[in-house]
Amino acid sequence: MTSAFDAFAAALPKAELHLHIEGTLEPELMFELARRNSAKLRFSSVEAIKAAYDFDGLQSFLDIYYEGAGVLRAERDFHDLAWAYFTRVAPMNLKHAEIFFDPQTHTSRSVPYEAVISGLTQACRRAEKELGITSKLILCFLRHLDEDAALKTLAEALPFGGIAGVGLDSSEKDRPPSLFKKVFAKARAAGLRCVAHAGEEGPPAYIVEALDLLKVERVDHGVRCLEDPELVKRLAAERTALTVCPLSNHKLRVFDSLADHNLRDLLAAGVLASVHSDDPAYFGGYVDANYRDTARALGLTKAELRTLARNSFLSSWLSGPEKDRHLAAIDVIAS
Repeated sequence: MTSAFDAFAAALPKAELHLHIEGTLEPELMFELARRNSAKLRFSSVEAIKAAYDFDGLQSFLDIYYEGAGVLRAERDFHDLAWAYFTRVAPMNLKHAEIFFDPQTHTSRSVPYEAVISGLTQACRRAEKELGITSKLILCFLRHLDEDAALKTLAEALPFGGIAGVGLDSSEKDRPPSLFKKVFAKARAAGLRCVAHAGEEGPPAYIVEALDLLKVERVDHGVRCLEDPELVKRLAAERTALTVCPLSNHKLRVFDSLADHNLRDLLAAGVLASVHSDDPAYFGGYVDANYRDTARALGLTKAELRTLARNSFLSSWLSGPEKDRHLAAIDVIAS
């Protein structure tokens, strides 16, 4: 790849639709917050944390992810976490972010939900005012916990407002979307939009459940859909968005190498796929690296990169002139 090609990828306006804010906790900030809150870490240094980022699958990552999140205790911490993310991605032409957060990870440690949502909301408002980045928050339920816990979390969250939708994350193994049918129905009844992780480590059948039972409008990951040709046809025909995270998929060994990733095949099949960073502090790259490194590994063309950038906005929850403005900017750069 040439530097001119990298410059083209960097210049494209981008929307981030698959980003766990807890997964942006860089080791340096983790240590700073641990000192601030007198929280204990089993790691003795930043280097020791980074050395532990050699994951053998999703669960080994989640073990460190949840331990790191333990340093988040107060409203200020959640503001600082999100603000660090926004300031990092602003130079990457990131224009809009729809951000996942996991309240159960925090309320289980007696951190008030209000502290979580207030801190994140303050950072989102600041990012729009100071950086020109718009955003929305998506409350995710942890699928390794039961649906009663998810229902309790939803009931606690609704009076505070401030969320655009709900999602479903954490380990897919033996935790199909069907286990959360009731809580998603309640979320929809409350006017919230729905997404869910499916088809990363889970089979294509989990994607079907997410569509049919949870009524999601976006599938997070979804890369195993290609194992079911009829499902691929459905996704393409219904223009169901897949929020794909190539560096994450490689790091967690969904694909042995980035060159093995099926992103190009998804595009060729007409699927509305786009590129995002998932948990970038742990997986070695923010949205810019996901575009650049994936393009290099797969030999993507400028036209394919343009499609990915356009898909990120087409799949977003922006509407009207705001969405049209970003799409027009992509077309100008790509012309």
